[in-house]
Amino acid sequence: MAALAEEAAEVVAVKPDPDAGTSPQPPPAPPTATAPAAPTPAAAEGDAAGGGGDSAPPKPAAPGPAASPAALDRQTLVAVLQFLRRSNLRESEEILRREARLLGDDLGAAALSPTAAGLLGAPGGDADSAVGEALLNRVTTAAAIAIGGSVSTVASSSPGVAAVPSLPPGKVGGGVVVEDQPDVSAVLSAYNQQGDPTLYEEYYSGLKHFIECSLDCHRAELSQLFYPLFVHMYLELVYNQHESEAKSFFERFHGDQECYYQDDLRVLSSLTKKEHMKGNETMLDFRTSKFVLRISRDSYQLLKRHLQEKQNNQIWNIVQEHLYIDIFDGMPRSKQQIDAMVGSLAGEAKREANKAKVFFGLLKEPEFDVPLDDEDEEGENEEGKPKKKKPKKDSVGSKSKKQDPNAPPQNRIPLPELKDSDKLDKVMNMKEAARRVRLGPECLPSICFYTFLNAYQGLTAVDITDDSSMIVGGFADSTVRVWSVTPKKLRSVKTAADLSLIDKESDDVLERIMDEKTASELKILYGHSGPVYGTSFSPDRNYLLSCSEDGTVRLWSLQTFTCLVGYKGHNYPVWDTQFSPYGYYFVSGGHDRVARLWATDHYQPLRIFAGHLADVTCTRFHPNSNYIATGSADRTVRLWDVLNGNCVRIFTGHKGPIHSLAFSPNGRFLATGATDGRVLLWDIGHGLMVGELKGHTDTIYALRFSRDGEILASGSMDNTVRLWDAVKAFEDLETDDFTTATGHINLPENSQELLLGTYMTKSTPVVHLHFTRRNLLLAAGAYSSQ
Repeated sequence: MAALAEEAAEVVAVKPDPDAGTSPQPPPAPPTATAPAAPTPAAAEGDAAGGGGDSAPPKPAAPGPAASPAALDRQTLVAVLQFLRRSNLRESEEILRREARLLGDDLGAAALSPTAAGLLGAPGGDADSAVGEALLNRVTTAAAIAIGGSVSTVASSSPGVAAVPSLPPGKVGGGVVVEDQPDVSAVLSAYNQQGDPTLYEEYYSGLKHFIECSLDCHRAELSQLFYPLFVHMYLELVYNQHESEAKSFFERFHGDQECYYQDDLRVLSSLTKKEHMKGNETMLDFRTSKFVLRISRDSYQLLKRHLQEKQNNQIWNIVQEHLYIDIFDGMPRSKQQIDAMVGSLAGEAKREANKAKVFFGLLKEPEFDVPLDDEDEEGENEEGKPKKKKPKKDSVGSKSKKQDPNAPPQNRIPLPELKDSDKLDKVMNMKEAARRVRLGPECLPSICFYTFLNAYQGLTAVDITDDSSMIVGGFADSTVRVWSVTPKKLRSVKTAADLSLIDKESDDVLERIMDEKTASELKILYGHSGPVYGTSFSPDRNYLLSCSEDGTVRLWSLQTFTCLVGYKGHNYPVWDTQFSPYGYYFVSGGHDRVARLWATDHYQPLRIFAGHLADVTCTRFHPNSNYIATGSADRTVRLWDVLNGNCVRIFTGHKGPIHSLAFSPNGRFLATGATDGRVLLWDIGHGLMVGELKGHTDTIYALRFSRDGEILASGSMDNTVRLWDAVKAFEDLETDDFTTATGHINLPENSQELLLGTYMTKSTPVVHLHFTRRNLLLAAGAYSSQ
């Protein structure tokens, strides 16, 4: 009897504070109790005799105080149940009977002893009422949950009875549990402790029934629990080597999970033994990191109340140990709002993760004069005016003349100084910008598609220089191939023997040292020992980066077409690499789940960005070079601060691995594409999703904003290029304080309104997009005969 009383007390001890913070708090320590006293032979025999059936074998006697007969304890329990029935506390009676494993027939058949009747103030006895109340409090602690009263743990004071740990289901004799089991109030730690494996299906189906029968406003939020609980309960069964129960649990409930978790479930289904878990990094991360759920306070209180009433400690322990519930005040979110944000390997992002200040503005451009074009000068001379060069600023340059309030300090990170050649290139860029076509819904860009024919080597990566003069392809045969797409051919520097033949008449030193004998439209670069998955030209077009399955990133000179450096930091395949808009810095991401920041003159990485739970599949520098965006197979996008290496934004919402990223020219927005065929738009400053573009039917491998930011182009494996109205997509955004605080985003279903055009290829997946300085759209891909 004392054992049952202490069990009920300890169950209540795991109740968290109703006004707890934004995360379920760990349960307080179990109530202090005296050490369990070993039963005497008489007590053990009493248990067996009172049960009238099977019982645990009696334990050896140990010296100690004499214990009261178990039969008296059982009669007292029956008396308490009868008292609850007379008081019309049916629900409390059911809870207590379930805890004691007492059948309904036993209640009527059992006779009360005078002592038990007296303790309860029944007609058959006249014992002290205070003692009866104390016993009643001890025995009906669990029932008090249903009554709603305040429950306090009462320590055992009877000389013959000692408190024992709570008892999960064991071997039952006559309705009383007699086998010792682990303490159910202890929090699960890495799945080392367990409940009855045969009851896991009952626990899960009970919670599933409760959520499906709850109000619509709570059902959508509470349904988020299904997947993480399913995974952790399955892994717990596997970890504790209950393989048959784990298989049965998986087969019964895996079909109930959302479709975007199917890839994860396939991995999970292969983990059938404890040894399998040790070698699976993804599941190891899932087990050790907390799955984040964002739930309203009302829905959370409803869940907590249900688990306490049902005393479902197995699920409650998983919630406390492995889930992070981000509670917010206000109306629960709708099914549509939740579906827009969920789907990643670790749940949603915590709201605190997206509250750090981000300097998304552009750096102030250096000021220098831009001479007028020759045509303009000639026109002025015809009118008889003196020839005069007027300084002329590019429109973008003039906008940047005034410091952007959202821009980082100019010297926040060290950037390379502009060389004379860089200044000359900027002058050319500004001249081109003056002739740029202004795009919009009424003026769509022309598209030039570069198709790689007979690419039997397997095209795996493409990049185009900023001035659109060269295109590079990375191939599965480990080669890097560079083409000139202008009449100007690619030439190498003369060898030392030929330097004496330098053309001294040429004014350009670079022209003098170039060897015309080497001129060709194609240069092939050898050096990698595995497929080349990423390529990137430097802004000055003097260098080229390539990354490969061999775990290296190589820097190539486009003057000599030779490898200058091999950067070794990744231990596994490197999926992508990208130069900074200012050159000098570059980023790489790979299978080791981290991104690395490098400088061209350092052979070790400057920063290591760790936090993704799966491969880093794509990388991109922010236009001001102070931030780096990374997309991952864990279905999240992260924004990292180059200065300190911190993660300042986590974006969730994609239902598949991310394969493309693009920043808007003003630096305020980010577009992301994934295997789910959707393009998601993000407001970097507020850390919110602001748009969803649906239309593609396959993985999106290429995204690019036009030079003025008015058009967003997307390229996909479905052999199409689609153009979207970026101006309309970003106007009238809901970025008020409530939306920012709660994440209650309302995405309009306006993809068809934003779609400006769809352009199909015959059978060529689109792997790269590029807007020229005059807003001509270039696309590239390898022809596929399938």
